[in-house]
Amino acid sequence: MKFLKIFFIIFSLIFLNGCLQTTAMLGPGITVATTGNVLQAGFQYGANTVIENETGKNTLEHFKSALDSQKKNKKFKEKFTNLVEKKFELTRKKLKLN
Repeated sequence: MKFLKIFFIIFSLIFLNGCLQTTAMLGPGITVATTGNVLQAGFQYGANTVIENETGKNTLEHFKSALDSQKKNKKFKEKFTNLVEKKFELTRKKLKLN
């Protein structure tokens, strides 16, 4: 009997995995299961839906793109700082020679 239950669960997961939008419902489902707060789960689902409608991306994709842009800005700032420091050093050397 236990083997039959395991087989049924695996069979269901394999053939029904496309029937649910996991990114939209997984977070609110976990919130309800852990905290029991249905209102918070509803707000979370609504926020996810609004973000997806406005940006065309789900929350994870939107968060990833925001992190990527911050990384690019950080790299630019580091390169710019290095360039300015090198120019200051060159200028100081030239002034000390004169």
